[in-house]
Amino acid sequence: MIGPDTPVAFDDALPQSADVVIIGGGVVGIFTAWFLNQSGASVVVCEKGRVAGEQSGRNWGWIRQQGRDEAELPIMMRSIQLWEDVAGSLETDIGFRRGGVAYLAENQARQEKLLQWLAIAEAHGLDSRALDKPALDALIKHGTDNWVGGIYTPSDARAEPFIAVPAVAGLLQAKGVAIREDCAVRSIDYDASGVSNIVTEAGKIETKRVVCCAGAWSALFMNHLGIRLPQLTVRATVARSQPGPDIFAGNAAGSDIAFRRRIDGGYSFALSDHLEHFVSRASVRNLRTFLPALRASIHDTRIRPGTRRLTAHTRGRWRADQITPFERTRVLHPPPSAWAVNQLKRRADHRLPTLGGVEIAEAWAGMIEATPDFVPVMDEMPTLPGLYLATGFSGHGFGFGPGAGEVMADMVLKKPVRFDLSRFRYKRFFDGTPLRLGPII
Repeated sequence: MIGPDTPVAFDDALPQSADVVIIGGGVVGIFTAWFLNQSGASVVVCEKGRVAGEQSGRNWGWIRQQGRDEAELPIMMRSIQLWEDVAGSLETDIGFRRGGVAYLAENQARQEKLLQWLAIAEAHGLDSRALDKPALDALIKHGTDNWVGGIYTPSDARAEPFIAVPAVAGLLQAKGVAIREDCAVRSIDYDASGVSNIVTEAGKIETKRVVCCAGAWSALFMNHLGIRLPQLTVRATVARSQPGPDIFAGNAAGSDIAFRRRIDGGYSFALSDHLEHFVSRASVRNLRTFLPALRASIHDTRIRPGTRRLTAHTRGRWRADQITPFERTRVLHPPPSAWAVNQLKRRADHRLPTLGGVEIAEAWAGMIEATPDFVPVMDEMPTLPGLYLATGFSGHGFGFGPGAGEVMADMVLKKPVRFDLSRFRYKRFFDGTPLRLGPII
């Protein structure tokens, strides 16, 4: 696991100028740089802490098409192919495997709800299908007595997040992209035409185009520039087990527990019905905008008192020559929920008796940034030409990263984008457009 004490791995010198500067070395930032580099642009990636140090290295490792918002699905279908292509070009085994994704139903009511999504899959030519009880028993060995069926997408995949993103970054660096850790972007200079420079803690870089891929820190950075971004964070706890029996080669989730096979022979486990929001000033400021999302996720989200350690500093202004919150917290490193880890053990014992006795080797947590409708923003800022935003992936970003990176690169370079991006407009939060909720995190 990448954390605050992980040594710096990327320490390139900053050039005086670049065609594009990326803020944030997570999966979307790295893949945006990847596709910009393929198009011949000079690119710099500035990461305040560590590449994949936050949610890009702490997620479940699912690369899934199944269950996506319909507007996301075409991009995700492209993204999974890009993951496969990139994995094949790396010397490191990042754990990319097409073992499929299964959503499991404990009862007939949940099964009927899951089946509704198959109409979207069929419209896009995806290989998703229903699972009855015999098909489920054939797919997952042992311990399926708790489920009556589900849906399954064989072409879905998995990878190891904290291995995958740094491995891609390493190859990207070898291709000539400058990547600098411990390099917070403090501010942006702009003139009448738009962006003119970015100001980092290590100096200025002249550029006309900046892509903010700052994850949970995006709202704070945008607020500093006078741009409001409705975004809140939730904590998700994950654990990995020691090696255990091979019961399923892919990823699966019921209504209360999710699991996936790892390349080390163990399993990653998470609660599929438990997220925690830590109240901050941003919670109050964005309450009205987030009310529909709160109502939809009320049974899955616990509200906790906030602390500075868990809220990613949701507000603040500073001068470009001052130390910023990004430098004070290099890596947002929340502790895992002890309650959640205990529940994982109990539910694994109940739902997956074959795996229930396997020892938990490690637990960790990450802060997921969410938008009011659970789908990302991928757009140029209307009030600041040359500043692009790619954030709010709401727990869906790891698998989506290559596709999002390709979209952002095309957008920045003013190339035709092959997908309908109207669902991902920044202005949708403010122009009276009724917000339509995507799948909950």
